[in-house]
Amino acid sequence: MKVMPRLVICGCMAAMLGCAKSEDAPVSDTAAGMTETPQPEAPATISLADVAGNWQVRATPETGTDTSVTTYVMKATGTTSDWTITFPNRSPVPLQVTTDGDSIMADAGPFQSARRKGVQVRTHSVMRLRNNSLTGTTVARYTTTGPDSVLQLRTEGTRAP
Repeated sequence: MKVMPRLVICGCMAAMLGCAKSEDAPVSDTAAGMTETPQPEAPATISLADVAGNWQVRATPETGTDTSVTTYVMKATGTTSDWTITFPNRSPVPLQVTTDGDSIMADAGPFQSARRKGVQVRTHSVMRLRNNSLTGTTVARYTTTGPDSVLQLRTEGTRAP
C-alpha cells in the first residue's frame, strides 16, 4: 500500500473522531474561554388562593393625553370562577380568569366604559403577584369607529382592608 492512501484514510479517521460528540464533555466556547450559563428557573406557578379577596385597583394609561386614573375593586376568589370588577356606583362586571405560570389573565366585557361615556369596551388584563400587590397591564378595546379604539393601561392593585 502506498503512503498517499494511508494518509487519506488516517486523515478521514481523524476528522471523524474530531467531529464525534461526547455526552460527558462540558459545553464551552474555547475561543472565548467561557462556559455556557445555566438557564434561570421558570417562575413559580401562581396559586389563586394567594390572591383571594378584594383588591383596590388603579389603572393608568401608558400613552396619550388622558392620563386620568380609573379605579375599581376587583373581587378575586381561590378559583377561576366568580371574579368581578366593580367601578364606583356601578354593578359588578364578571371576569373570565385563567392562569399560566405566574400570570393571571382576566377578560371582561363588553360593558359600558368607566372612562368613555356611552361606549362599550372589552378588556384583557395580565397581572402578577409581586410583594403583596398585583401589577400588570390592561388593554381596553372600545367599540368605536374612531382612531383611538385601543388603550393600554398600567394596573396596580393593593389588598382592600
